[in-house]
Amino acid sequence: MEQDEKYKGRFSLLSPIHPKARERERQTHRERELSIFTKPRRGFQPYNNPIIDLGCPNSQTFAAKPFPSLFNIPAHIHTYTMAPTGIYGRLKALYTGGEKEKEIPPFSTTTAVSLLVLYTLIYVIPFYLSSTTRPSPQLSRDAPTVIRGRIRSVTLSCIIVCIATFGILSSVRNGDAIRSFHQMGYFPIGFFDTFKCVGLTAILFAGPLFEEGIAQGQWRDWIRLRGLGALKGWIPYRNIIAGPVTEEVLFRSASVPLLLLSKTPTTTIIFLTPVVFGLAHVHHFYEYRITHPHGPMVGAILRSLLQFSYTTLFGGYATFLYLRTGSLLAVICVHAFCNWMGFPRFWGKISSSVDGETIIGPDVGASKKSEDVARRNGELNILWTITYYSLLVVGAYFWWQYLWVLSASEFALVEL
Repeated sequence: MEQDEKYKGRFSLLSPIHPKARERERQTHRERELSIFTKPRRGFQPYNNPIIDLGCPNSQTFAAKPFPSLFNIPAHIHTYTMAPTGIYGRLKALYTGGEKEKEIPPFSTTTAVSLLVLYTLIYVIPFYLSSTTRPSPQLSRDAPTVIRGRIRSVTLSCIIVCIATFGILSSVRNGDAIRSFHQMGYFPIGFFDTFKCVGLTAILFAGPLFEEGIAQGQWRDWIRLRGLGALKGWIPYRNIIAGPVTEEVLFRSASVPLLLLSKTPTTTIIFLTPVVFGLAHVHHFYEYRITHPHGPMVGAILRSLLQFSYTTLFGGYATFLYLRTGSLLAVICVHAFCNWMGFPRFWGKISSSVDGETIIGPDVGASKKSEDVARRNGELNILWTITYYSLLVVGAYFWWQYLWVLSASEFALVEL
């Protein structure tokens, strides 16, 4: 009893843990619970965020121990997380793992879209500044001098917009070059993702592949890689290499990171970027009127509307793949594959003739066909046409079924 009176109200590291001492300490805990946040006591060590809400039934709990060298009496206190305010709040949130403040974008979606439109003008306007690239009734877009001039122009434009985007990303992220390169699709390269995306697109083109490979008998040339020899010409080089590379660099690599930086919703990015991509083709209406001055106006308008429609659809698909894979190479190869295949047939009978391909890109000419591709006419049985349209439907179905599986990547820019 004398020892109890001696240690009443105070404790020592050498004192025994008496039952009455434990009871007094429990009472002390109950008294301290109400003032723990406003006035922390000496020796009181919270093990989680010390923001108290004793009436919150769904909150977290943490254990607190006064004088941990002597007692081990947990006090379960309900907590919740608030957005930190002020320097003290930020430091406390950093220490305790509290909720992070919402990141404020460096610029708005309107600013990002304005930059995208500016990039498009930088890409298109130089076509009309030089007599070697400006359309005229006497100068065809397929002339080697015109092709070379336009390739030089768009290459310089892509270098300018890439430097601008990289500078913006690096300045905002304190010189984080690796992350900037990833946002722009350069690193990692994504060879496996490229293979999956091209395979996914090939499923969608099951019908056209059947028509060209089987009905028209081009599968032998594919096996022997004879098509690679055609890239030596300026027209195939423009359609399969220069066009897809420069367009994807501009509309995906240099533009999408700016929209991501402005915290634009993913759905808006997928559906907004392709609209600008499609509007980049409006100038072909002017080109068509220059090269075909006596053609009907209605035909020119319908041609431009059709071109705007399928280029916008492709732009949405390419943007989706870019966000899902983070690979610029993947969308370039998909674009080149679509240019090589051309616009699918949706009406009429198939034949054994070889037509020119429809090109998806801002540098599409008046006829949208390569003028150096020969035609071979031939009639086929109606069963070939039935098979083609059946594969067109089946390919679209399986493309939709495997869209999310084959486009998934660990290097995705956003979670979709």
